[in-house]
Amino acid sequence: MTKPIIYFLCTGNSCRSQIAEGWARHLGGDKIEVYSAGVEAHGLNPRAVATMKEANVDISQHTSKLIDPDLLNRADYVITLCGDANDRCPMTPPHVTRLHWGFEDPARATGTEEEVQTKFRDVRNAIRDKIQEFLSDMAE
Repeated sequence: MTKPIIYFLCTGNSCRSQIAEGWARHLGGDKIEVYSAGVEAHGLNPRAVATMKEANVDISQHTSKLIDPDLLNRADYVITLCGDANDRCPMTPPHVTRLHWGFEDPARATGTEEEVQTKFRDVRNAIRDKIQEFLSDMAE
């Protein structure tokens, strides 16, 4: 049996989709294939890397990638994490389950360093919780 392919999409593949890819790989192990990409490639956000490292998930070797049409067509699940990616994502074939999980962009957080870090942690934890729920539902 082939492993389900999960493809996380965001605008720049720098933060939310990278966090989601990291969590899904960490929590799903070898039961799933996980990828992420963006409508644009903005580079990996260093705060996303640091925030995930706090949770003992290393995404430092991830790279920011553009959507791969072949992978998009092979995916079992395409999950957009922001409205922009949801609006701009190319059409997916009928066999692909499209989901939209809107999360606030922590890269746009303002305020003190601590306030910005708190926003990154909040989004990181919310994405973790959503992925745990998703993987649990998939296993049923």
